[in-house]
Amino acid sequence: MKTEDLITLIAQDARRPVNLTVVLSGAVAAGALVSGLAFFLTLGFRHDIGQAVETVRFGFKFVVTLSLFAAALSLTGPAIRPGRDIGGRRWLLLIAPVLLLAATAVELSVTPSDVWLDELVGHNALHCLTIIPALSAFPGIFLFLAMGQGAPENPGLAGALAGLVSVGIAATLYATNCFDDSPLFVATWYPLATLFVVTIGYFAGKRFLRW
Repeated sequence: MKTEDLITLIAQDARRPVNLTVVLSGAVAAGALVSGLAFFLTLGFRHDIGQAVETVRFGFKFVVTLSLFAAALSLTGPAIRPGRDIGGRRWLLLIAPVLLLAATAVELSVTPSDVWLDELVGHNALHCLTIIPALSAFPGIFLFLAMGQGAPENPGLAGALAGLVSVGIAATLYATNCFDDSPLFVATWYPLATLFVVTIGYFAGKRFLRW
């Protein structure tokens, strides 16, 4: 076989470059769709959602969850591309925690101290700690499959970001069902559920996103 023929065959056999932006977008959409389907088949909206949407506390939950989702998603693409440094943009991940801290301070200033503990404990802490991780599993799986098409220099970080994106989706869905709207509850139990998922994502990333 001539060298020119061999080169031609290799070129024909080469895989087309993967568009990671498209792949990640598809994974997020598919994960959100499956997670949403599971949510509506098992839980659904809280029965008073018509009245809840008119309150500031209910709406604020989505400001937090969606800001977390957007920040993590904006870092996920660069995290799976070699040579891309996300260090300068990691501050985006602080937006949700800062919002929570500010809302907590306001809540403490406008509510009597004798109800703080009740608002913090709420009525659905166990549900929060189980449902959010469970709903995170679906987008997490799709994201890991998509991120495997890339080449993350820090697989653990990439996996943790996948966990944050997944939590952003899951927590947004769960917030429409949860009756505990106080920032004291949200600032306590949502981060604990997030920490659990992110920890799993970190170690799963180190195991499955290596290249």
